[in-house]
Amino acid sequence: MRFGSRTRLWALLALLCVGCAGGDGVRTQFLSIGTAGTGGIYYPLGGALASLLSIGDSTRQFTAEVSGGSVENINRLRSGQIDLAFATANTVYEAFAGSEDFGGEAVEGLRIVAPLYPNFSHIMVADGVEAGDISEFGGLRVAVGPPGSGTEQLSREILAAHGLTYEDIDERFLSFNESASALRDRAIDAAVISVGYPAAAVLEATTTAGVRLLPIRPEVVEALRGRFPYYRVGRIPAGAYPGVDEPLNTAAIMNWVISMDALDSEVAAAVLGVLSEQSGKLERVHEMARQIDLSALAEAPIPLHSEAVAFEESGNR
Repeated sequence: MRFGSRTRLWALLALLCVGCAGGDGVRTQFLSIGTAGTGGIYYPLGGALASLLSIGDSTRQFTAEVSGGSVENINRLRSGQIDLAFATANTVYEAFAGSEDFGGEAVEGLRIVAPLYPNFSHIMVADGVEAGDISEFGGLRVAVGPPGSGTEQLSREILAAHGLTYEDIDERFLSFNESASALRDRAIDAAVISVGYPAAAVLEATTTAGVRLLPIRPEVVEALRGRFPYYRVGRIPAGAYPGVDEPLNTAAIMNWVISMDALDSEVAAAVLGVLSEQSGKLERVHEMARQIDLSALAEAPIPLHSEAVAFEESGNR
């Protein structure tokens, strides 16, 4: 190797080592948080969490990573590519059980670190559609979410709870925004969207196109919960959308902060500390952070990380 090339190599190595140790010689540990795409809630909330965790720990640097969402996050946790992640309850449950999305192999070391906000099932019908309950969707064109998405999985389960399958409807695999546009244009009759409230796509459809929101009866949600423990009864509050003049019963699932069981307890404790003590700073980044409730740890669909167990048992929530 010529002298010039050797010099450039050492210069590159020096750059790579910048930040590896602080002024006191303590080595910095770099940790990643898997989120989702930049257009959703996961990424900005994950970025804010990473920033607060980094500020609170001079020995660790946290970074929020863009990803394909819950399934990819869990697969990357399992392979050791990331340290923490956000994921929906149904995906967490399926991973722990070993569904097809995870090669039929249970991710046994997967653990819940903390709850985030809930997603609510928004059951929407176009202006002029007379259906007042999901059980009346037979023969209708229904958007059920993108293929293989968490919403699409939930749509199948919710339809089944009302005695329907895809054979009974004309299913359409549309995203949230596509569903709202199709309802507005009367290209579909109904849609199922699982998202936190207020959701921009739902707000637009109910404001500009006369779209209505239908309830899911609490007894139906309890029946779903009997089969799938990640469901819970949810209520979209009065005034959240045009036409919702009183609280609307529906199904809800939680979003969770997850890790593998080997995650350092100090890191898990730091996450719980930020969510319990600095939630106001997260709310400035996204209003969904107002719905974070650490008491939801009691309803986790899979085992808790050991630090989350200690946090819950201490009553510090």
